[in-house]
Amino acid sequence: MELSASPRRRILALWFARLPTDRLQRRRVSPDDPPLVLSIKSNNARILYAVDLKAARLKLTPGMSLASARAMVRELAVVEADETADTKLLAGIADWCDRFSPFVAIDGIDGLLLDITGATHLFGGEAAMLQTVRTSIARQGFTVRAALAGTAAAARALARYADATIAAPGTEAQAVAFLPIAALDLDSADTHALRRAGLKTIAQVASRTRAELTARFGKEMVFKLDRALGQSEKPISPRRILPDYMAEHRFAEPVTAEHFIADSILSLAGSLCTLLEERGQGARALEASFFRSDGAVRRITIETARPLREPKIIARLFRDRLDALADPIDPGFGFDLIRLGALHAERLVPESIGLDAKPDEEKEIAFLIDRLAARFGSHRILTFQPQDTHIPEAAGVAVPAQHAPATKLNWEARVPGEAPRRPLRMLTKPELIDVMAQVPDGPPLRFRWRRALHAVTRAEGPERIAMEWWRNQSPQPTRDYFRVEDEAGRRFWLYRDGLYGREQFAPRWYVHGLFA
Repeated sequence: MELSASPRRRILALWFARLPTDRLQRRRVSPDDPPLVLSIKSNNARILYAVDLKAARLKLTPGMSLASARAMVRELAVVEADETADTKLLAGIADWCDRFSPFVAIDGIDGLLLDITGATHLFGGEAAMLQTVRTSIARQGFTVRAALAGTAAAARALARYADATIAAPGTEAQAVAFLPIAALDLDSADTHALRRAGLKTIAQVASRTRAELTARFGKEMVFKLDRALGQSEKPISPRRILPDYMAEHRFAEPVTAEHFIADSILSLAGSLCTLLEERGQGARALEASFFRSDGAVRRITIETARPLREPKIIARLFRDRLDALADPIDPGFGFDLIRLGALHAERLVPESIGLDAKPDEEKEIAFLIDRLAARFGSHRILTFQPQDTHIPEAAGVAVPAQHAPATKLNWEARVPGEAPRRPLRMLTKPELIDVMAQVPDGPPLRFRWRRALHAVTRAEGPERIAMEWWRNQSPQPTRDYFRVEDEAGRRFWLYRDGLYGREQFAPRWYVHGLFA
């Protein structure tokens, strides 16, 4: 399906009230285990960061000092809080939630927001989808509260204070009216001031004029109130880049067979290419997402050298990419969803073909580049492009072949029948040589390079090359290049530097390249 905006926006909010303790308990928990609390150090004292359900029933709350908690509960399991692990776990849950909507945003340290606009019918309606999400997450061992509304602020407030509520479009104000003012997510000072003023619910705050609230609490507080009432909205930012186009297969039963997965990618590529063809575009970056039934998600990305919309080629590139993985995809108990998305699409302009043209050559080269990049990585498949400079080592630059920009420069053509003026092999960095004897103002007669002595029998030059003074703050020495051949027939490209304008200093000799 293609991602498109809808006037009837629906946001699903998820709140993981006990995420830190669930991270430790969801795989191993026993009725005989003591209450679990997580602690952190604050102001040179230990305080509770999170508590499990047993500890909460014993009146322990986050923010309480650890000493007070130990005084209230004799048997208490205390673990150091790990906020990094909690953040990683929340990101993993967000990845799992991608199966319901690709538009998933992180909400603080313990919440998620899913834009499910236009997707609820895939799960039997809003109520069925809400129940499916809550049940599936709870089955994985997490305590979760959820709510659905037309704005993120309303859904967030309902998830925390009115679990399983579904606010119909336009009824957000009535749904949140009797929630406590803490649901507005204001700072502690404003919340305390509202309570002292006798305003304990959102309805009581909303009954005051906006001018009065703005004068006392500022514009940001009024904005939060309006968003909770559904009168305005602040866009949420998805944690992942949304694809330009997307197609997916949901399986009634998880699949594990490789041929099922390959056939599914080919079928999804066909659906995706149909959308691209309707809009005259081709994909430059594609991503296949594999959702396992146990919640694990694996994503594979490929890039193309030119806009592509041929299903068989796309399927072949993904097969090559999967075969080259150092860590192969483990289907586990099977995949229940496979999604293919075009992360980036470009206009595919039809090309006019002359009578003497070979239209398949460029396409085959592009396909070869894509296959090699899928196996070895795009940064390893390079192409050389000419540069507008006369400096030998800068005359060409290696760039990733898939991302090589178009250039109007051409390589300097060699005159037929004439020996090449530039060596076939250019050293990455010129190497210093020891000159044993040389012709005055001419080439060396004998030189030592890499511990080998070479006697020059023939030489040609010099070819003087001045450095680009306008690109260097300090003056660079002029180079005199010579093509020389030793007694064994080996040919070298040597140069001498040490000339600064009219002044000449002790010259140094270098090997810059080797002729074939």
